Amino acid sequence: MIARLKCSTRLFSVSSLRLSDAASSQAQVSEDQIKKLLKKKFPSAREVEVQDISGGCGAMFEVYVSTAEFKGLSTVKQHQLINKTLQEEIKNMHGIRIHTAVPE
Repeated sequence: MIARLKCSTRLFSVSSLRLSDAASSQAQVSEDQIKKLLKKKFPSAREVEVQDISGGCGAMFEVYVSTAEFKGLSTVKQHQLINKTLQEEIKNMHGIRIHTAVPE
């Protein structure tokens, strides 16, 4: 589903963050939990998608956020905003892939 969204946006960026193995021993994070936090942080987002890409165990996620709030921000800054929003949840993950876009 996230791959489908890539084609519908004008600006698109991706980053991947690999976290320590110690995170695997922590509490599990869910797609719904991440999506709720991102929607709260970016209430005007056109799209927020979250997919568990670890086979359902909550260790690795791919997120996509398309919002006008990213307009004028560098890709790095966009991804820093996502990372900051999910900082507590990221502690419990093995990794995260972040995709951001500014809607047309």
